[in-house]
Amino acid sequence: MSKEIRWGMIGCGDVTEEKSGAPAFKVVDGARLVTVVSRSDNEVADYAARHDVPNWTTDAEKMINDPEIDAIYIATPPDSHHIYTEMVAKAGKPVLTEKPMGRWLSEAEAMVDVCEKAGVPLLVAYYRRPLPRFLKVKKWVDEGRIGIPRFVHIQHTLRPESHPVAPVTEEMAAAGNIPWRFDPEVGGGGNFIDMGTHMLDMVDYILGPIVEVEGRAENKGGLYAAEDTVSASFLCEGGAHGTGQWCYVAGTNVDRMEIVGTQGAVRFSFFDEEPLELETKIDGIQMVEAKNPTHFHQPILQAATDHLLGRATCPSDFRNGLRAMQVQDKILGKFVEPFKRQTGVL
Repeated sequence: MSKEIRWGMIGCGDVTEEKSGAPAFKVVDGARLVTVVSRSDNEVADYAARHDVPNWTTDAEKMINDPEIDAIYIATPPDSHHIYTEMVAKAGKPVLTEKPMGRWLSEAEAMVDVCEKAGVPLLVAYYRRPLPRFLKVKKWVDEGRIGIPRFVHIQHTLRPESHPVAPVTEEMAAAGNIPWRFDPEVGGGGNFIDMGTHMLDMVDYILGPIVEVEGRAENKGGLYAAEDTVSASFLCEGGAHGTGQWCYVAGTNVDRMEIVGTQGAVRFSFFDEEPLELETKIDGIQMVEAKNPTHFHQPILQAATDHLLGRATCPSDFRNGLRAMQVQDKILGKFVEPFKRQTGVL
């Protein structure tokens, strides 16, 4: 068995500058980033030079079929995930795709189908699952520190100009200068799809799959076409009830998840790094520091590499990725139907 996975990466956007990409691969045991692909010669050449990636190209098909590449990490916007996944699967190589799996549920289902037919792994980079702070929360819940989980509540609001990666102002909206994350034809939705999907996946990870869900999505702010205000209620397989509220045209920033059980509760920020709060009947309230690594994707890249080397099982693959798409699809409902029609899905 090989002791190293030689990775190829498609896409070299902002996320791959520090959070993921070459910097993260450098600290992953058993992994080596060999080639990076982008559609822009100048962009990809510059990225490769700055991050010491040996090879670069604008020809994704050439890189995918390179015998010196063992596996492919797809780090592009969601509209191309299904296209590249099909190409990689037909080349007989494992796929690690960014979340969400695609714009629409049908694209995710097609990705699963092509990888199953090719007999190749399909892993999904829900990178928060193996981060230390969330592993600690999961451990507390699994150990019964808060008793039997009864309820989970999610609240995530942002002032549009304060988005950590893609801020939006009224001036930008008036000029039509909107980041792709708010274009449903590229991302399948807006912030709810880009950020909210992580929160719903974490519910799946800690409390079990969401088996029933109802939701409502609207655009209240008019800055872009995608949803900006979403609410949902759901039931987890383990019996816990849940609610979620997301508003990305709010006047305040709130980042909070709370899991309430029969013996206590755990409260934590999701995107910020505030201390975890564990409350139990016996010990009262404890505040616990839990910082993320510099390269957020390092743990998921390590998990994917270990999975492919046969050393461990990756905590995120097509199964939870597909469940996340199913839940999102039900919550967004009729709101995204016009965008599905525009992209030929309906």
